[in-house]
Amino acid sequence: MFKRQPTGSIACPSCRKLVAMEKKKCPHCGRRNPGMWGYARTFQRLGADLGFIEIATWGCIGLYLISLLMDIPGIHGTGMDILSPSPVSNLLLGSTGSIPVFLAGRWWTVLSSGWLHGSLIHIAFNVAWIRHLVPGVAQIYGGARLVVIYTASAIAGSLITSVAGQYLNGLPGIFHGASFSVGASGAIFGLFGALVAYGQVVKGSAIAQQAKIYAIVLFLFGFVFPNTDNWGHLGGFIGGYLAASSPWLTSRYREGHRHLIAAILCLLATALSFPVSVVHALFFLGY
Repeated sequence: MFKRQPTGSIACPSCRKLVAMEKKKCPHCGRRNPGMWGYARTFQRLGADLGFIEIATWGCIGLYLISLLMDIPGIHGTGMDILSPSPVSNLLLGSTGSIPVFLAGRWWTVLSSGWLHGSLIHIAFNVAWIRHLVPGVAQIYGGARLVVIYTASAIAGSLITSVAGQYLNGLPGIFHGASFSVGASGAIFGLFGALVAYGQVVKGSAIAQQAKIYAIVLFLFGFVFPNTDNWGHLGGFIGGYLAASSPWLTSRYREGHRHLIAAILCLLATALSFPVSVVHALFFLGY
């Protein structure tokens, strides 16, 4: 699947016009390294999202199953919370919040927590939204920038709810941050933010207007349903909007190979955060 093809022709990943694989710059749009080190065809076979839908879907599902199997007697919950993993399992794998970040110094959990979930319905809801939103964001920004925006949104949501949990818990309950937090909803709200940012570039965009309405409605629902991480949602939306509006990630310009490198680094850092969480918890927290 990852066979290298250093010669021949390829459709430029940015402008889709035919270019020689060995060219250092696309003669049509100026994109550097259009052949992507000889792996352009491989990346293009993954689709516009570079396979991120499947990575996110099966990554979340796999980690959810692992969290259940790590402590089967600790599985609990009924109704909306059915099949909730043990809090210890999610802590071991990398749940975030004021306690992990500020008391235990587990700062990398702002990466890991967005791939963990607290119940069957929680993960089903989030995976459905990921599969619904990712294709549109990938079509607009490109697969690599999608991954960077998603990761930045997850970090922003986790960080803001952790800060709120540490410093704002004197406010009424619905304005509390999280002592412990898991879930992809911060990153999902970040995708909404990216689509709204696109609407600032393309005035009157129907997809941006729809994203804005969805974000508002879902955010308001957070004040109705208990145990909803409203700060995580707000932080994720702001993170996604700001990331997608930045000069480096904005949809005004074509995606380049540097975005791909950044996306790979985001995925590697996220993958590394889970074993780091487990090792730290076992050896330094005494689990």
